[in-house]
Amino acid sequence: MKESAVSTKSTQRYVSRITRDTLAIILAGGQGSRLKELTAWRAKPGVPFGGKFRIIDFPLSNCVNSGIRRIAVVTQYKSHSLIRHIQQGWGHFRGEFGEFVELLPAQQRIKDNWYLGTADAIYQNLDIIRAHDPEYILVLAGDHIYKMDYGAMLAKHVENQADLTVGCFEVPLDDAKAFGVMAVDEQNRVIEFAEKPENPKHVPGNTETALASMGIYIFNRDFLIEQLIKDADESSSSRDFGKDIIPHVVDKYRAYAYSFNNKEEQSQTYWRDVGTIDAFWKANQELIGVSPELNLYDDVWPIWTHQEQLPPAKFVFDDDERRGMAVDSMVSGGCIISGSKVSHSLLFSNVRVNSYSLIEDSVILPEVHIGQRCHIKNAVIDKGTQIPDGTTIGVDTEEDKERFRVTENGIVLVTPDMIGHKQHTFR
Repeated sequence: MKESAVSTKSTQRYVSRITRDTLAIILAGGQGSRLKELTAWRAKPGVPFGGKFRIIDFPLSNCVNSGIRRIAVVTQYKSHSLIRHIQQGWGHFRGEFGEFVELLPAQQRIKDNWYLGTADAIYQNLDIIRAHDPEYILVLAGDHIYKMDYGAMLAKHVENQADLTVGCFEVPLDDAKAFGVMAVDEQNRVIEFAEKPENPKHVPGNTETALASMGIYIFNRDFLIEQLIKDADESSSSRDFGKDIIPHVVDKYRAYAYSFNNKEEQSQTYWRDVGTIDAFWKANQELIGVSPELNLYDDVWPIWTHQEQLPPAKFVFDDDERRGMAVDSMVSGGCIISGSKVSHSLLFSNVRVNSYSLIEDSVILPEVHIGQRCHIKNAVIDKGTQIPDGTTIGVDTEEDKERFRVTENGIVLVTPDMIGHKQHTFR
């Protein structure tokens, strides 16, 4: 037992040294156009998720929990609410200890253009990267929901003497067509990379799954700088990691895949791309279950965020036809359920549901006000929407299509503009 304890502590110190020498760069500038009106006025990483969080909180929390406390967040598309959230919720780092969460908005630092792609977003900040002088660069997508210890992946990168390590997730072979897919040998060295292939190659020994890229990359610093400069000099490049950098590196250098759901790792392997309204609704609904795959009540690997000072949720009235109650639901602080019923739904902060209303299988974002005698089902209601008395949503599909956005799976998206409250007008 004593030898095991010593070995564990030694490994922890080894990983700790590596994480201290790592700069994480979170790419959070994407528009997220598949989320339609949910991202009309906010970047996808700034979209609320899980009752009180933003999507960006998940990769940020993974960094902190992994011991990585030098973090740069690259922003571009409609980033005001995202930047404000990071300033409010992630300003507790200690600069005197070399810790920081730094914002890198598009500044035209090199040429007269904004960020042209994921690779260009980092290329335009090479002077800042050099100034921080990390040994390793961890590149992360800012728009996925998951928990992951990056320390283990970094340790494997060093052990393999890799130039590049790609975080991968095993998906069914048919689903792999929507991802960048890695073909690997028995040692997990990447021998081929294909972006959204028609015929994905399966994992060695398993013909039913493929290794899909999670948009997580580890580079040695000098190697990354060299590759970005080469890419910037290539006129035909689209300045993208998945389309340009990764295929080039795989062909010529030591690139390895790190499987997030490797059987050797016993930790939770939940990962979701909430890039569509249906996926966003489903991922939020999954949290309501008795034992969800993503445990938000985890003290070992907590998700950090800006914590508003709000009163507890309140449920009022107890008459037979006017009872404030929530069943199989999650209800955040500041909510008032007044003489109405909430069933299998997730309510974000400061939601008000008035008497005789029924909310079913819905995701209600912050500061929504729902009037009396409303029936809302299978819906996503965007932040700040004011639902008038007597409104019915999610019951009559044809009627919903005339007023709101209805997905292929029948989920109804409602925003303030659709209700007639023009929050983003300039005249």
